[in-house]
Amino acid sequence: QVQLVESGGGLVQTGGSLRLSCAASGLTFSSSAMGWFRQAPGKEREFVAAINWSGGITNYADSVKGRFTISRDNAKNTVYLQMNNLKPEDPAVYYCNVLRSWPRNALHAWGQGTLVTVSS
Repeated sequence: QVQLVESGGGLVQTGGSLRLSCAASGLTFSSSAMGWFRQAPGKEREFVAAINWSGGITNYADSVKGRFTISRDNAKNTVYLQMNNLKPEDPAVYYCNVLRSWPRNALHAWGQGTLVTVSS
């Protein structure tokens, strides 16, 4: 059974930074493309960033390019999302998932996510 546990969310001021983590189990992590997604209140869940199995290829939503960086540590079965220069439009619950197809189609049921709040 695949488990995805997100952490690292919190309250940060506009322009601040956060680093999210997603610990994965129950899958062959090192051969899985992974993605981050987010869902703001009243909005549909949207793609944020993707990373291929080796970490050599990444893809970002236009809204986060240049500010967010996705990375992974296959030895720890963990994928990260470094978020810099957070903006008022970034608050949401952030989720990770295995990608069914590149770069933005998720495969598994969603975990609990981690909440990011940005104050002005």
